[in-house]
Amino acid sequence: MPKLCLVSDSSTPAPAKKSLMTEFIDFLKTFGVIGLAIAFVIGAAASKLVTAFVTDIITPIVGLALPSGDLKTLSYNVTNSVTGVTTKFSYGDLIANIIDFLIIAFIVFLMYKALSRYKVFGVEDKTKKT
Repeated sequence: MPKLCLVSDSSTPAPAKKSLMTEFIDFLKTFGVIGLAIAFVIGAAASKLVTAFVTDIITPIVGLALPSGDLKTLSYNVTNSVTGVTTKFSYGDLIANIIDFLIIAFIVFLMYKALSRYKVFGVEDKTKKT
């Protein structure tokens, strides 16, 4: 049966004790949390900008082609034949949000292509085989 040795090797010094703040800063540097936080804030601001663009520009333009004049007011009413209760399905707002999402997704795609082309910030295309 092998014996367990609890004696440490004296040739390797024990790691120096780091303060909590130093460990935290090392963590931020190692995992790129600061860059992620900056990207999150910029992404939230860009999302608000695109939402305003869709609400103030795209929706009224689409509304010009609609009989109601406004995309967000498009809805469909369904009446229950047994109880007589009417339910309103507002699908115009859903369409506006889908347009909003597609524009944001396209902007993210364009940014990805630009960053991967110039290899800015270490972004690389992980779908291509090397």
